[in-house]
Amino acid sequence: MREDKYLVEVKDLCKYFPLSRGRVLKAVDGVNFGIRKGEVMGLVGESGCGKTTVGRLILNLLRLTSGDVVFDSVKLHQLRKDEMRRMRRRMQIVFQDPYASLNPRMTVGNILTFPMKVQELYGGEWKERAIYLLERVGMRTSDMNRYPHEFSGGQLQRIGIARALAVDPEFIVADEPVSALDVSIQSQVLNLFKELQEEFHLTCLFIAHDLSVVEFISDRIAVLYLGKIVELAPSQVLFRSHRHPYTKSLLSAIPLPDPMVEQNKPPFSLIGETTSPINPPLGCRFYTRCSSKKDICEEKHPQLVEIAKDHYVACFQMDG
Repeated sequence: MREDKYLVEVKDLCKYFPLSRGRVLKAVDGVNFGIRKGEVMGLVGESGCGKTTVGRLILNLLRLTSGDVVFDSVKLHQLRKDEMRRMRRRMQIVFQDPYASLNPRMTVGNILTFPMKVQELYGGEWKERAIYLLERVGMRTSDMNRYPHEFSGGQLQRIGIARALAVDPEFIVADEPVSALDVSIQSQVLNLFKELQEEFHLTCLFIAHDLSVVEFISDRIAVLYLGKIVELAPSQVLFRSHRHPYTKSLLSAIPLPDPMVEQNKPPFSLIGETTSPINPPLGCRFYTRCSSKKDICEEKHPQLVEIAKDHYVACFQMDG
């Protein structure tokens, strides 16, 4: 059951990467949102828009340039190393590439028990906990003695999910956990993730570029474009009453299962070129691709404003 209290709050989050000749890559630029306890927040956008960077900043895996990440009323960037190490028990990540995220020199049993040993959990009964989690994600007990190269991508992602659950976390960042899997396996892993989220009462940030995937699993969805959130709304509201033109373009790209409906779907295409995140202009980042732009869009970036209950949009079209 979701609560109103935010477990995770992101306030004016920025991450700039310095480049040569004084240039700066603004990967994340003033992002604000909160994730309530027990909620799944979807974060969507094109490749390169800053989704993964946001996830890693929240987990303090990257040092932020400015802003705050508040986890259960604690500002993470102010913690000492030993304090952050203890905090990591409460927050975990499921990586995008299951082949690269598991140590090839360790057996599955060691992969699952190692974080428990580091955090000194379960009174040393690490193997029992590992076997329980392995079976819970649909694997066999005998898989404890096997190595990652002996499994398929879908099996490895199940192991990755079990590893994330090994320390009994409260919050999980799922960084495009099904994008590297075959379509036939994606639904199995998504269903498993949804079951585990409800069973373990997890709070999640689910990162993806596929809106249909995020719709299935998320309570609310934030749409990110070149480091800035352009729309944030409950999942059903976003799909039914989206207002930002970029959100519309993402939704129009979702293929429909009925060929006749898909064929008769009104076309929607973007114009122009994507604005560079390197030293971007002061105006709206979407200005160069928007067919409904105004003069002010080139001069000033719109703020994220609430246009209905829990529905936020950053667009000057909302001003009438």
